[in-house]
Amino acid sequence: MARRRLGFWQRFSVGLVKPVMAVWTRRTWRGQEHLRRDGGMIIVANHISHADPLVSAHFIHDAGRWPQYLGKASLFRVPVVGWLLRQCRQIPVERGTIDAVRSLDSLVAALNEGGAVVIYPEGTTTREPDLWPMKAKTGAARLALATGAPVVPLVMWGPERLFDPRTSRVNLRPRIPVTVVAGEPIDLSRWADAQPTRATLEEMTDTIMVRLRDMLAEIRGGTPPPLWVRNARSSTTGREQQGDAA
Repeated sequence: MARRRLGFWQRFSVGLVKPVMAVWTRRTWRGQEHLRRDGGMIIVANHISHADPLVSAHFIHDAGRWPQYLGKASLFRVPVVGWLLRQCRQIPVERGTIDAVRSLDSLVAALNEGGAVVIYPEGTTTREPDLWPMKAKTGAARLALATGAPVVPLVMWGPERLFDPRTSRVNLRPRIPVTVVAGEPIDLSRWADAQPTRATLEEMTDTIMVRLRDMLAEIRGGTPPPLWVRNARSSTTGREQQGDAA
């Protein structure tokens, strides 16, 4: 959706949020040319902070696209908040219920209408102690199979300085450095005609997450660890290392 077609409440939201982000952050942005100006696309991003949507929305909007995020359906039932989210073309997602299928239909419809849908494949902020990506859910892969839309990787480093999920600390000082980088669409062509089996979806998902992890390593420096798995039966510091999926 081009900026000239934004509705009143979308423009209102931009006018409210963008000046705050312009003061709060000192931005290093690269790869905005990979966010094509027209047509549906799936933007997959790493998730390190509750500030991520503000930072990535600023980046995506300035690239000429209107970002459509997935939000918990419960938020859309909050008076005023839910109404504003719908006016801003955000997408409710039912989790863990039979209505999750309906959520996929909403995503497909948004892409068919030419939307730029933003998905955090991990489904939550990473639990990896150093904020590296972890093994993810298969929703982005399932959506890519269903629509054939390009999957564009986007990585961020710096939002954790605005709000650190490990300490729940908010930093309100101005000009905090944040880096956002978008890459070329991920090559998922080998699965173009595949059925959405569990094995296929997991292979696609690992390919997506490894790409995000390696792009993040280019920003952060150093050697990234294997994708992290949260093991509910072990302590919060436990790790299960998984081999890379190429």
